[in-house]
Amino acid sequence: MGTDHQLKDRKIILSTLWIFVTLNYLYCDVLGLMDSEILKQFLTGTVDGLVINKNFLLGGAILMEIPIAMVLLSRILKIKINRWANIIAALIKTAAMILSLSVGSPTGYYIFFAVIEISTTLFIVWYAWTWVNTD
Repeated sequence: MGTDHQLKDRKIILSTLWIFVTLNYLYCDVLGLMDSEILKQFLTGTVDGLVINKNFLLGGAILMEIPIAMVLLSRILKIKINRWANIIAALIKTAAMILSLSVGSPTGYYIFFAVIEISTTLFIVWYAWTWVNTD
């Protein structure tokens, strides 16, 4: 019973971490829309030199679907694929956040959220990596 309980706990914790980091991604984006300087750029279709077109938005949608999907997948996948899905997804999101810090001049609130998001995804990598397969 203990091992099964630990498996469920680890799945729940990973899923909860993905919820936490997703909420941080989303609220940072909401604040960006409240930032008049960034909002003005959005209205022109170019933000810090990036053209915000349909292809860019599709890429952003795909990138955001990763943590959203991991909320569910962390709960339902079997341990081996679950571990690797969490590690790969968290590494992709970590790399994306680190790269995003090199675009334009990140604001204080963006850096604040980025630190939380990067810390969380790196913790997910470690937490999934240390998940011992007891099958």
